[in-house]
Amino acid sequence: MKRSTERILVTHVGSLARPPDLMEMLVARQEGKPFDHDALAKRTRTAVAEVVQKQIECGVDIVNDGELGKANFSRYTRERLSGFVERAAPAGFKPTSIFGRDMVDFPDYFNRGGRTSIGHHARVFYCAEPLKYVGHDEVKSDISNLKAALQGKQVEEAFLPAVAPGTMEHWMKNEYYPTQEAYLFAIADAMHEEYKAIVDAGFVLQIDDPDLADAWQMHPEMSLADYRKYQEQRIDALNQGLRGLPIDRVRFHMCWGSYHGPHKHDIPLKDIIDLILKVPAGAYSIEASNPCHDHEWRVWQETKLPEGKILIPGVVGHYSDFIEHPQAIADRLVRYAKIVGRENVIAGTDCGIGSRVGHPQVGWAKFQAMAEGARLASKELWKK
Repeated sequence: MKRSTERILVTHVGSLARPPDLMEMLVARQEGKPFDHDALAKRTRTAVAEVVQKQIECGVDIVNDGELGKANFSRYTRERLSGFVERAAPAGFKPTSIFGRDMVDFPDYFNRGGRTSIGHHARVFYCAEPLKYVGHDEVKSDISNLKAALQGKQVEEAFLPAVAPGTMEHWMKNEYYPTQEAYLFAIADAMHEEYKAIVDAGFVLQIDDPDLADAWQMHPEMSLADYRKYQEQRIDALNQGLRGLPIDRVRFHMCWGSYHGPHKHDIPLKDIIDLILKVPAGAYSIEASNPCHDHEWRVWQETKLPEGKILIPGVVGHYSDFIEHPQAIADRLVRYAKIVGRENVIAGTDCGIGSRVGHPQVGWAKFQAMAEGARLASKELWKK
């Protein structure tokens, strides 16, 4: 895995804006509606080539495919695992919410409608038989499209994201396995095939696990001790899914959910940092720039980054359409570098920028600002 040996490298979390025509076909495939398979394959390949080129133009060193072959960063797995059935939600069904604790304090805010509201889930997925990975063709397409897009391009490295078992679990309900633990490990064993395929193809594997933190909001009945025990089991399942993979080809991303809202009751980083570091990864990508978590650089003054590991703090965010000033980005990077070492820091984003800012132009401008901020930080950190 590349390190910032001569300058601060720049990457991001993964999800980028899908072109409308591509998104229409992806949604049709996800919902089981008719679509042109050949047209989707061709459009995905051209779109990945375009998005890789755009990342390079914006100054991103460690690029990905923008997750353009997936309609959603997590629910894409319903197309890659067999064993699930889809049913109408039963009467009175209440989905778990990544802002459950915040809803207690701000009920009027969440009941007002709009993008940050309680919402309605008309259909639910249930595991009704043994899980099996059937996404071999899809992950091969992801790999092939990114490799084609990188031909003749100069980048430091490339990665492909895949979701963690614990983040899949809450919207895929278990009806088959005798215990929730058995279900989690079944998901991990199935997803191992995707994880391994990405690493074997020569890419860095990024594991996306926002539910490591945002499940705290989903389970307001839990104490901190209960929650840590709950998440330790999910980390164990993830580690089972990562078995045998080289640590230095895996990076782990976590955040507090990407919803635009109060985030008053996000669990503090200090309460779960030891759990994060139990994941056998060479780098840890952690939300760090928004007003709820910008102060948590202090955690690294008390918790030592393990030897040989890389920290990818979010230095630009998805929480607003403000474009962070390059000097503010540089200041954040220098602060982290002085704590964990300049060679151990890579500039990153809080979460996927794609669908969470008001327009793709804003997302690309954030990337440009991040690259400029990394240049400013590098000038200060490597000055003679």
